[in-house]
Amino acid sequence: MPQLERDAHIEDLSAFIRESPSSYHAAAAVADRLVVAGFERLDERDEWPTGPGRRVVVRDGAVIAWVQPEAATATSPYRIIGAHTDSPSFKLKPGASTSSEGVLQAGVEVYGGPLLNSWLDRELELAGRLVTADGSEHLVRSGPLLRIPQLAIHLDREANKGLTLDRQRHVQPIWGTGLLGDVLGHLAGIAGLHVQDIAGHDVLVADTAAPARFGLDDVFFAAGRQDNLTSVHAGLVALLAAGDDAASDHVSVLAAFDHEELGSESRSGASGPFLVDVLARIAGGLGADEHDRRRAFAASWLLSSDAGHAVHPNYPERHDPVNRPHLGDGPLLKLNANQKYATDAHGSALWARACEQAGVRFQPFVSNNAIPCGSTIGPLSATRLGIRTVDVGTPLLSMHSARELSHVDDLAALAAAATAFLTPA
Repeated sequence: MPQLERDAHIEDLSAFIRESPSSYHAAAAVADRLVVAGFERLDERDEWPTGPGRRVVVRDGAVIAWVQPEAATATSPYRIIGAHTDSPSFKLKPGASTSSEGVLQAGVEVYGGPLLNSWLDRELELAGRLVTADGSEHLVRSGPLLRIPQLAIHLDREANKGLTLDRQRHVQPIWGTGLLGDVLGHLAGIAGLHVQDIAGHDVLVADTAAPARFGLDDVFFAAGRQDNLTSVHAGLVALLAAGDDAASDHVSVLAAFDHEELGSESRSGASGPFLVDVLARIAGGLGADEHDRRRAFAASWLLSSDAGHAVHPNYPERHDPVNRPHLGDGPLLKLNANQKYATDAHGSALWARACEQAGVRFQPFVSNNAIPCGSTIGPLSATRLGIRTVDVGTPLLSMHSARELSHVDDLAALAAAATAFLTPA
């Protein structure tokens, strides 16, 4: 990819990350960008149009968008890019306002599997949604408000030999001084609401530091929530690039789910019914019966895109001794014998074709046998749908840190390969 095009991509990714401090903000940002580009936003409670078009629907912190070409029929296959909108963090508890030793604190619960130490001594914000008694939803973000201060080295002389953080006692952020303070009331004021009107909230903690490029020739990219907003953004770029080719033989889909960091078992997660529901309504609009739908699925592909591990130069022994993906050498093809990733031989061939068409390199990723890998939405979606799936992503360092590290070439290459996946030659 030419440098100017790559730099523009990174600038747009940076803006998208800044717009998306929570899964709810990320889903809204995707929908807003698509509406500006001419997509029609739908409500799940309404009847949906059945003809060709570009459409998007949001369910909580998840979003699905698609391009249905004029040539689509009851048996047209789907090309789906799957990703997730959530990241490891902390979630605001009910009754979250506490105080200790004259300092106001916000009670939080650990969300997913964050690197706890990476959240210390950072300016943090609260971001998510507030729901009022009438059921209306309001997105809110506080800007810099919180900090989790680390205990000084003078009071813990052994800290550098091994820091242990108690998940209940040591990660409660501070946000003010005094004996009285209502963190939920503070958020209500930001949203233009009265705190007594708030009946529920889903509010998480996010790092406020802006994304940044650094290193020799600015090749490194540091930002929070790269796992997995980099894939959401790549899918968004690919869907916009897919255009409205009336003669296309497939329906292009972007499915960005919530709650992957918790196992995906929710109404808006990959194990839930969201994608199945949307595909069923698309198929119904095309006049497909169950037989037609299974034929379409048999010819379909799902590209599950999620961040993976680059070889860490300070811990090289933690990686497979042969397959050693490096920052800057291209996006990953993720493989696992135990089906933690859904890639098979056909998926490997598909990814090779997409990368060749895009003119980018890719790297195989497998885990060290002694250090089992995590999983992705790929196997979950493949199990629910029966659609052949391939797992890919960008290599990261500091995965699940408050601020993760990637290479700008890999980020641009992922978007290019995802675009080729939706527009195969």
